[in-house]
Amino acid sequence: MFNRILIANRGEIAIRIIRGCKELGIQTVSIYSTADKNSLHVKLSDKSVCIGPPPPKKSYLNMDNIISAAIINKCDAIHPGYGFLAENPLFEEKCRENNIVFIGPPARVISIAGNKSKAIEIMARNKIPTIAGSNGPVKDLRDAIKISRKIGYPVIIKASYGGGGKGMRICENEKDLVSSFDIARSESHSSFGIDEVYLEKYIHQPRHIEFQIISDNFGNIACIGERECSIQRRHQKLIEEAPAINLSQKTRNRMMESAIKAAQVIDYKNVGTIEFLVDQDENFYFMEINTRIQVEHPVTEEVTGIDLVKEQIKIASGEKITHLSRCNNSAFGHAIEFRVNAEDPDNNFVPCPGKIIDYFLPGGPGIRVDTHIHSNFEISPFYDSLIAKLIVWGNDRKEALDRAARALNEFIIEGIKTTIPFYQKILTNQNFRLGKIHTHFIEEEMGV
Repeated sequence: MFNRILIANRGEIAIRIIRGCKELGIQTVSIYSTADKNSLHVKLSDKSVCIGPPPPKKSYLNMDNIISAAIINKCDAIHPGYGFLAENPLFEEKCRENNIVFIGPPARVISIAGNKSKAIEIMARNKIPTIAGSNGPVKDLRDAIKISRKIGYPVIIKASYGGGGKGMRICENEKDLVSSFDIARSESHSSFGIDEVYLEKYIHQPRHIEFQIISDNFGNIACIGERECSIQRRHQKLIEEAPAINLSQKTRNRMMESAIKAAQVIDYKNVGTIEFLVDQDENFYFMEINTRIQVEHPVTEEVTGIDLVKEQIKIASGEKITHLSRCNNSAFGHAIEFRVNAEDPDNNFVPCPGKIIDYFLPGGPGIRVDTHIHSNFEISPFYDSLIAKLIVWGNDRKEALDRAARALNEFIIEGIKTTIPFYQKILTNQNFRLGKIHTHFIEEEMGV
């Protein structure tokens, strides 16, 4: 087992990793920018190192500074959390070159998964269901028109190295394609440093369901269930649940088999997620692989009892999967996560940096809050607006929903705007309570 781990991240995920390390008897070194000097992860870690000024490129994305901090502080491994450097193959290579273990999959796997069009191509070759599309990057607009005419409209343009809806455009017809193609490529370049895009047939009102994979270095691989991630706004997840809602066991089993096969095809190691789109007839299609711990991992932990962060660390240190007997089995109960963001839902969800004057966290049975906020904490404009995650558990979905309503009413954050009131409105929506959801639910049902 490792002696000391550097955590190359901030906020609630840094705290989550610190807690896992403490339970395993591992010392932690946190990094922070000057904007985060009073952050909770800095106070909870055994040691902390200022890595640079607030802009991410000069601090949390500064690979050389982070590697130096790990070497100076004699760290055995680096945990990247999610975001920042978690899916950067170059960072994994730099760790390896300096005899530091990267807690995640190897660079080769990260590179394959990071190129979404390439990953889809690989899955199609291995008989894993994929959506009709360009079978790789689109050369130019002429090529895009030719492919779209073949597969039929509507189509969706996606950035090959994308995420979070960047470089993504839905085209109902050829006119839309012509006007959107260069915009999507430009957005892809500005967001990911490369303008490569691919095309897919657009599925109306799909669901987004992902399966949690665990794989060790001894050939053991398991799937520990799925998460429903269909409640999104502009392709950003807002609410996640485990298990998926109104999914037949037959389809669940087939998707689980495909998820395991997808991981085997690329020789996946550590913890990861295989993501699918599901249409209204329960046909499912491979979408992408996320090579990291997910923001929504707590709902899986709540219904399986498996600590995914500790599992990551154990696998990276050379241990075998410890919960194989509990993997691939049915979940117990139902869990829901609400991402609490410092945003104003009444003003187009604009970020609301500022000082938290006071706050109160909900409690009671089945309630978990992962957060890094505290009184007088300053929300920085430099980073993601996520400030807390409310996770609720119930014996069934109805109890979880009722418990969520109670917890959201107790949740108080003063001094800034948050998305809590918006979630309270969603909980009153009858279609949401019935589980009649899809990735366009927020736009069509909530009008935003």
